[in-house]
Amino acid sequence: MKRAILVGIGVLAFAAGVYAQAPAGNFDAALAAAPANMKDGAMVIKWKADGSYDTLRPGTNRLMCYDQAGDAGEAPISSQCTSVGNLERVKQNKIYEAKIADRAAREAALAELEKNGQRVKPEFGSVFYTRSGKDASTVRTHITIAVPGATAASLGLPDNNKMGGAWIMGAGTLGAHIMTPGS
Repeated sequence: MKRAILVGIGVLAFAAGVYAQAPAGNFDAALAAAPANMKDGAMVIKWKADGSYDTLRPGTNRLMCYDQAGDAGEAPISSQCTSVGNLERVKQNKIYEAKIADRAAREAALAELEKNGQRVKPEFGSVFYTRSGKDASTVRTHITIAVPGATAASLGLPDNNKMGGAWIMGAGTLGAHIMTPGS
């Protein structure tokens, strides 16, 4: 009997310790873009203007998600998820978004980084899940797949949307990605 009580107390103490270490918070906004089967294990981060971030919840899979509503140039509802392998790429993007408000000027600066070999390469085959809109009635999900350096010839996909199916945007660049129709 004493042994059963001690085991029970041990289990309760362990459970209390695990519960005490679980990060508190509501991450619904950050996880809104995550696929349902990956949400529970996704890492949740909060970006800072200097490109650093706070980990709000560690993950158990390779997906990281963040709420970007309120960030420069983002819609009032905006979240994105991608592979943890893209942390440095997203960090570089966030730094330039904070530094250069004008989209064309920012894209030119990032293109110059690529030309000089300083642009961070995304993880080939990684997915970017983005959910954004000005309000609940206009929210849409957009899914792209990073294929840095890919071209129409190397992947066998068109480099424009005229065929109506998946296509490569930015073919031949580090930012090349497969656009998925309907998203």
